[in-house]
Amino acid sequence: MAEALALFVTAFAAATILPLSSEVAFIAALTSGMDTSLAMLSASLGNVLAVVVNYSLGFWLYEKMHHKLESSSIGAKALYVGHRYGYVALPLTVLPIIGDPLTIVAGMVRLHFVWFLVMAALLRIGRYYLILLAY
Repeated sequence: MAEALALFVTAFAAATILPLSSEVAFIAALTSGMDTSLAMLSASLGNVLAVVVNYSLGFWLYEKMHHKLESSSIGAKALYVGHRYGYVALPLTVLPIIGDPLTIVAGMVRLHFVWFLVMAALLRIGRYYLILLAY
């Protein structure tokens, strides 16, 4: 059970701006013999909950985040992509470096939360499932 909690926490932290890899933790959990269903559940739930936190930060801290994003080149691009492409840009949220800020931008540009959650969850679960298939 401790291993599942560790995977959950790592997957959660990796979906924030912290430089962690939930994919590496997921593979390590599988390699150590963790049940595949438990690994999928732990990693997916942690990752999805973190993007909900990111979305909420963007939604509730719009004014502060808006100015900070515009002041950085990556942030300005993420804001532009969020306004211009909205839901179409959500598949990019699984990419390193730009993915996590895009989930914050999704909240800032007020994407409908239910659709955001469905798409983000499917992308994250799908990513872990593809890793599982490749493993």
